[in-house]
Amino acid sequence: MRLTKLEHAALVIEDSGDRLFIDPGNYTTPITDATGAVAVVITHEHADHWSPEQLRRIVDANPDVRLFGPAGVATAASEFPIETVAAGDEVEVGPFRLRFFGGRHAEIHSSIPIIDNVGVIVNEAFAYAGDSFVVPEGVAVDVLAAPAGAPWMKISESMEYVRAVAPKRAFATHEMVLSQFGKELSHARLAWAVEQSGGEYVRLEPGDTLDF
Repeated sequence: MRLTKLEHAALVIEDSGDRLFIDPGNYTTPITDATGAVAVVITHEHADHWSPEQLRRIVDANPDVRLFGPAGVATAASEFPIETVAAGDEVEVGPFRLRFFGGRHAEIHSSIPIIDNVGVIVNEAFAYAGDSFVVPEGVAVDVLAAPAGAPWMKISESMEYVRAVAPKRAFATHEMVLSQFGKELSHARLAWAVEQSGGEYVRLEPGDTLDF
C-alpha cells in the first residue's frame, strides 16, 4: 500500500489501483484528482475533517464511491449517502478492510459538547484515531497517524499516545493549526516518543508518500 499525506488531517491510501480517502476537510488543498476512489472515511463532523466541496469532488469523480462516518457525520452531510459506522464495525471495500474503533471526540472544553468520532484501522496495518487518543486494540500497528496540534490536546498527550500504541512507524497529522516553530517542536517530540519502543518517525510533508 502507499499512503500520501495531504494537508492537516487528510490522507490517501492506495492499493491495487484503488484509493481510500480519509478526512478531506477544509484545511486541505482542494482535491482535484480523486480518480479510483472506492471509499471515503470521515472520522467526525468538524469542518477540518470534511467539507461538502471536497466530498462532492470525490463523489462526482466516482459515483459508486462508498462514504463512511459516525452518526454525527451522517446528520451533517445529509446530502450525501453516508453509511453510518461505529466502534467495532468492520467493512471491506475493494482491497481495503476497515475496522472502526473509538467512538467519542476528545474533550475541547467542558462548555463544548462532545461529538461522535471513530478511528479506523486499514488492513490491520495503518491506524488513525481521528480527534481522539483511543488506542487501537488487537493490532500491531505498522503506521500510525499521530496528532501534532489541536485545541483538544497537549503534545505530551500525543507523545504518551504514541508510546502506548508503539507503532513501527509514525508521522504527524493535524498540524495546520501550528506555526512553523510549533510544527518543528511537535516533530521532535513525536520522534522521541516513537523511538522509545524502537519505532521510526517519518516526517511527511503534504504530497509526500510512504509505502507500507
